[in-house]
Amino acid sequence: MVDSPGRITLWGIEVFMAAADERSISAAARRLGASPSTISQQLTNLESAVGATLLQRNERPLRLTPAGEIMHRRAQAIMNEAAQARAELAMSDLSMLTRFRLGMIEDFEADVTPQLLTHMATQLKGCQFLLETGASHHLYDLLDSRALDVIVAAELGAGDDWVEVHPLLREGFVAAAPRDSVTKGENVLRQLKQLPLVQYTQRHYMGRLVSAHLARQNMTLAHRFELDSYHAILALVGQGSGWTILPPLALMRARRFADQIDVFELPFEPLTRTISLTARKEILQDMPARVAETLKPILRDTIVAPAIARHPFLAASLKLL
Repeated sequence: MVDSPGRITLWGIEVFMAAADERSISAAARRLGASPSTISQQLTNLESAVGATLLQRNERPLRLTPAGEIMHRRAQAIMNEAAQARAELAMSDLSMLTRFRLGMIEDFEADVTPQLLTHMATQLKGCQFLLETGASHHLYDLLDSRALDVIVAAELGAGDDWVEVHPLLREGFVAAAPRDSVTKGENVLRQLKQLPLVQYTQRHYMGRLVSAHLARQNMTLAHRFELDSYHAILALVGQGSGWTILPPLALMRARRFADQIDVFELPFEPLTRTISLTARKEILQDMPARVAETLKPILRDTIVAPAIARHPFLAASLKLL
């Protein structure tokens, strides 16, 4: 059914928020799974209903008008109230939850995520699950823009007051070098410096985290490669092209290179990161906490125990929280 002009609908508000956040009709359409023409029509209907132009659609990127700025503030409250209403209904009877939008870091997509979704599917019989995988900073952006309900990602620093955070896992970064390229018992760092560093891309938070840590150590390391793929990085290391600094999750995700590399504790100040489940505060009631508790035994059996079995020194730095 086509919405009648003159009526403010929740769908129209959601379309407006997506267009305002993305600053693009086509990007809003991709985010909402609709056509650009549908997005444009909904915006026209909403502007007719409120009697004001909300977006300057002839500009690139789109720009909010003064009326649009006011509407954007009010629309945020409307969307929060609608999400709260859906959550309260769902929590009173989980079978009423019809859609759950989950973001997971790529580290978990092969082993952890299928187990979590299988478990949740048995609890939420009529629910549709929408999964987005990607880098942590990308998932936080999607949570901020309300395109996701819950994300599992690396914490990015200072917390925001609009989120609730459930820590899951803390892991210490490790060094990986070509098999038998480092003699144990001798100065590991001096030997590693004879090889170029294969870096994780600094376009992502994790790469910037490693680079900042090296800078704090006053350490400048020669490098030729900067990549955004664990598999590509460890393939290069296994072939003897250099060494790298990665979290244990990277090793578990790229197990097929395990026989081609040696793994060590960092031969300088330790570096850790925390993986947490994050959701918008006071929207999903106790569901984020329940999902976090479901995840912990999966992480223990799938990630922590196998990693420590292969590399016993990780027992001190790879822990469930």
